[in-house]
Amino acid sequence: MKRWVCLLSLLMLWIGAHGVRAADAVPVMVYGKADRDVPAWTIRTVLPAGWTQDCCLYAQGIGVNEVLYKGEWTGEPDRVMVLNVWPSKLSSLEAEVQDDRHHYLDRDPRGKAGVFELGNKAMACRGVLYEGTDHKDDVVVFCDPGLASGIRFSWSMAFAHDEQGKDELLTLFRQVAEQSRYAVSSATRVDAAKAAH
Repeated sequence: MKRWVCLLSLLMLWIGAHGVRAADAVPVMVYGKADRDVPAWTIRTVLPAGWTQDCCLYAQGIGVNEVLYKGEWTGEPDRVMVLNVWPSKLSSLEAEVQDDRHHYLDRDPRGKAGVFELGNKAMACRGVLYEGTDHKDDVVVFCDPGLASGIRFSWSMAFAHDEQGKDELLTLFRQVAEQSRYAVSSATRVDAAKAAH
């Protein structure tokens, strides 16, 4: 009997961790225009249930490519997933990670930088989990769609160190980063804005 209870508990944990992925998340896309050597691009991912995608109002207002948030937009950075896309200049994905880590620890020398585990099967991605001395944490995932894309991108999110439901929040963030896909595209952000309405 104990063994069956144990197996049932494990099954419920598995469903809790993986069931959300299939049932609740919906696909979303964001577009970027061609720029010199960088072809126009599309990045697809999944939007967690109950969250809102914005590429063209709040995201543009704060100078990023896309934001995902739950509830009302407050303008505060906590619990907002942020997509940044830029022309690749550093030599490698590892160089991007180390550069970000260096800047973070320069600002907060007593902060901690640990590994944020994830597995994106479509492209190389690396995650970092920062713990600040101000009791604010940041998680950042850098991805490299390949040399021909001419870009790299990151997903990031800030949250309080003692955030209630932090594990669930990080699970949703991991899902968004792991499900991110790159494609060459002829679409523009204007098309994306029209598609969103």
